[in-house]
Amino acid sequence: MLNGKRQIVTQHNKIANKERNGRAGRTEHSGSVGSGLPPSPSWATYKYLRQSSQVSLLKFLASYSTSTTMQILIVILLMGFLLASAAPFSSSQSDSGVNVWPKPRNFSWPQPQAHLLSPNFAITSPANHKYLSSAVKRYHQLLLSEHHRPLVNPSSSVRINTSAPPLLTLSITVADLAAPLHHGVDESYTLTIPITGGAANLWAQTAWGAMRGLETLSQLVWGDPSLVAVGVYVWDSPLFGHRGVMLDTSRNFYGVEDILRTIEAMSANKLNVFHWHITDSHSFPLLLPSEPDLASKGSYGSAMQYSPADVTKIVEFGLEHAVRVVPEIDAPGHTGSWAEAYPEIVTCANMFWWPDGVDWADRLASEPGTGHLNPLNPKTYQVLKNVIHDVSTLFPEPFFHAGADEIIPGCWKADPTIQSFLSKGGTLSELLDLFVNSTFPYIVSLNRTVVYWEDVLLDDNVKVQATILPPEHTILQTWNNGHNNTKRIVSSGYRVIVSSSEFYYLDCGHGDFLGNNSLYDQQTGSDTGNGGSWCGPFKTWQTIYNYDITYGLTEDEAKLVLGGEVALWSEQADPTVLDARIWPRTSALAESLWSGNRDSMGMKRSAEATDRLNEWRSRIVARGVRAEPIQPLWCIRNPGMCNTVNSFG
Repeated sequence: MLNGKRQIVTQHNKIANKERNGRAGRTEHSGSVGSGLPPSPSWATYKYLRQSSQVSLLKFLASYSTSTTMQILIVILLMGFLLASAAPFSSSQSDSGVNVWPKPRNFSWPQPQAHLLSPNFAITSPANHKYLSSAVKRYHQLLLSEHHRPLVNPSSSVRINTSAPPLLTLSITVADLAAPLHHGVDESYTLTIPITGGAANLWAQTAWGAMRGLETLSQLVWGDPSLVAVGVYVWDSPLFGHRGVMLDTSRNFYGVEDILRTIEAMSANKLNVFHWHITDSHSFPLLLPSEPDLASKGSYGSAMQYSPADVTKIVEFGLEHAVRVVPEIDAPGHTGSWAEAYPEIVTCANMFWWPDGVDWADRLASEPGTGHLNPLNPKTYQVLKNVIHDVSTLFPEPFFHAGADEIIPGCWKADPTIQSFLSKGGTLSELLDLFVNSTFPYIVSLNRTVVYWEDVLLDDNVKVQATILPPEHTILQTWNNGHNNTKRIVSSGYRVIVSSSEFYYLDCGHGDFLGNNSLYDQQTGSDTGNGGSWCGPFKTWQTIYNYDITYGLTEDEAKLVLGGEVALWSEQADPTVLDARIWPRTSALAESLWSGNRDSMGMKRSAEATDRLNEWRSRIVARGVRAEPIQPLWCIRNPGMCNTVNSFG
C-alpha cells in the first residue's frame, strides 16, 4: 500500500472540527457515560446500530424465558436496561479514576463505591467451551494478581469500604455456546456488580461476548489489596463488527511471540481481527506443505519462517482471545519473492524498481522490490491454487484476503509474452480480469468470502469489470481518498473495510527508506514530505480517534461498512518498535469503532478521552505492552493544565 508519488489531501481537521450533525439535544440510548454516537454524521445510522444492539440483548433474554427463575432475572435485567436508558449518569469514569477502555456503550455507577475483591474470588462458567474456559482461567489469574495502580488515585472520588462484604464470585451465563467466531457474531454482554458485593453476574449471547465482559471486569479492579467497583451496571456491544489491525510480516519479520503479544493487546482493547499480511515482494515467510520452496527459497532464512505449527498456535491463541486471524496472500502484484522458487511465473522480478531516465509512470514498482505474477502462464495458477488450498486449510477464518492492489503497468509490460498479448490488442485490465476469473471462483469454492484491496475495482489504470466480482462474495478494503472511495464502494453495493491511509496508516511520518534520497539534503529546515514519507504526516491518536468511517453515507450505505483496520507496513518497523508503533494509537481506533467518538450530546469526545487513554496506556504497559506515552506524567498529575482554551485555527 505504498506509493512514493501519491499526493493525498488530508481533510481531517475540517471534518473533525465541523462535525456536529444536528444531534444536540437527543437522548442517547441508556443515557450512559460510555454512550458515544457512532462515527457517522447520520443520526439514522446511529439509531440503526443502537437498535440492532438492543435486539441482541432482548433475543438473548428471550432464549431463557422457559425458566421461572430466568423469567425473574429477565424482569430485573429489563428494568435495569430501561433505567439505564432513561436515567442520566451521576458519575464519570474519568472523574473517578476508574476507567474501562474502550468506553462501554452503557455504564452506570451512580454511587461510586468499591469493596475488596476476595482472595478466594471464583468464576463459574459453562465448562463445555474450550476457548471460554481458557479465557476464564486467564482472567481469574489476572484479577487476583494484577494489582493495578491508577495514575490518579480513585480514593478521592470513590467510597472505599474494606469492611463491607467482598466480591466473592462471578457467574457467567452464555445463551449460545455454539456460535463461531465469524464476522457478525454477537459480542454483547451485560455485567452487574451489586452494591452489596457478594456475587457478580455476566450474561452474554455468545462466548465471545463473555470474553469482552471479562475484560471489562478486569478494568474495574485495582489496588493492593485488590478493590473492585460495586453498584455497577454495564450493557455493552460494538457499533462495528470488524475492528482490526493489519501487520505486514514480509518486509521485516516478526516472531510468533511478537504476534501473540499483539493479539493479546488487541483482545484487551476489544479488537477482533488480526489481518495478517503474510507475503509480499520482499519475502515469503509462510511454509506451505504443497509449496515448501516458496518459503525455503523466498524467505529471509529458516529462522524467519512460519511453520504450520506456528500458524496453528497463532490461530488458536486468537480464538482464546476472541480475535479472528485473517490471512492475506497478496497477488498478482507484490509477488517478487515467489520468483526465488518459480522465476518463470513472475514478471520483472529482481529488476531495479525505477530505472535511470524512466518516467515515474513507467516504473516497475512503487518502491524497491519488484515482481508480479504472470496471468498468461498456466503454471501461475497451478502454484497459486496450491497456495490458496494450503492457506485455507491452515486458517479456518471465512475471510480470505487476496490482495490485488497496486498493479504496476511497467512490470507486466516488461515480460515478452505480455508484450505480445498487448500488441494484439489486449489490455492490462483484461490481464487482471483473467487472473481474477482464474482464482476468485476457486477461493469461493472453499467457502470463503474474498477480500480485495479497493484497487481491483477502483484503480485508474488497471482494474476488473465489476461483473466478475459479485458483492455477495466480495469485500473491498479501502486505503485511498478517504471518504470518497468508501462512498464509491458502498454505493456500488459492496461491503467495505476502511483503512484510509490518511488516518489509519501507522507507518506514516517516519521518513523514507531509499538509501540515497537527495530530498533529505536540506539546509533550511524544510519538513520534506511532511514527515518524509508518502503518507505523512504521522497519524496521531487524535487523528485516528476522530475519523468517522461512515461520514457522508446514507443509512443503507452505512450498513455496508463492516468496520475498520489500522495498518502497519513494515519497511521501517520490526519487533523492536512494534508495540510503540501500534499502541496506544490503535486503542483510539478500538474505542471509536466500539462505542463511538462522540459524547451523549453528539460532540467529539477526544479531549475527554485523553485522561482515560493515559490511564489505559499505563495499565497495558504494566501488562507488558511497550506502548508509547501520549503526554508527560505532569499533565496527568495536574488536571487541565495541558489543555488549551484557545483555538489553533
